[in-house]
Amino acid sequence: MSVHQCDEMARNLVWLENRDLLTTIRMLVRIRCITFIMPPVYPPTTGRQNIMEELKVKISVKILPNDYTCDGQDISPEINIGSVNTKIAKSLAIIVNDPDAPGGGGFVHWIAWNMELVRMIPEKIPKTLIVTFPLKAVQGKNSFGKIGYSGPCPPRGQTHRYFFKVYGLDTDLSLAAGSTKDQLVKAMEGHVVQYGETYVTYGR
Repeated sequence: MSVHQCDEMARNLVWLENRDLLTTIRMLVRIRCITFIMPPVYPPTTGRQNIMEELKVKISVKILPNDYTCDGQDISPEINIGSVNTKIAKSLAIIVNDPDAPGGGGFVHWIAWNMELVRMIPEKIPKTLIVTFPLKAVQGKNSFGKIGYSGPCPPRGQTHRYFFKVYGLDTDLSLAAGSTKDQLVKAMEGHVVQYGETYVTYGR
């Protein structure tokens, strides 16, 4: 076979049939192509990191009731998550932020990771570094300087949007409890295989 034919066959074996690298090499040896294959032909992974499947994230309301804000009980709301793919995702992470906040936006209300794969995050998640009930998760520090969820608290006379962003990761993260959003985002690099978001509003 020519170099071009062997290169094309290698790509097909890896990408179309999704075989791992070792299996592909063995097959190429059998068809006497291995001497033509250069390392760049093979992707660094089987392609999993290039997958970005959608998560369907839903909250039952569009305007957040007081109970989930600083004007009420300040508890986290129930979040429904659809289309979790357990074949590629190993854990979930969540970032809740207010892009309408003064000072350029991006005010963080909640970050959590190493959350077990669930179809529904119950309301009232404890404000602790390590959560064991009603699900398992690790939580970080929000922009209030607190651990866990701190609800909307916009300036008087303003209505803001609050985005709930959920990530499906292909691993559990080795990230210390109490870390910041920037540290979480950095730790997630290369591991996000699913993503979905929704938003609610709240005004005072």
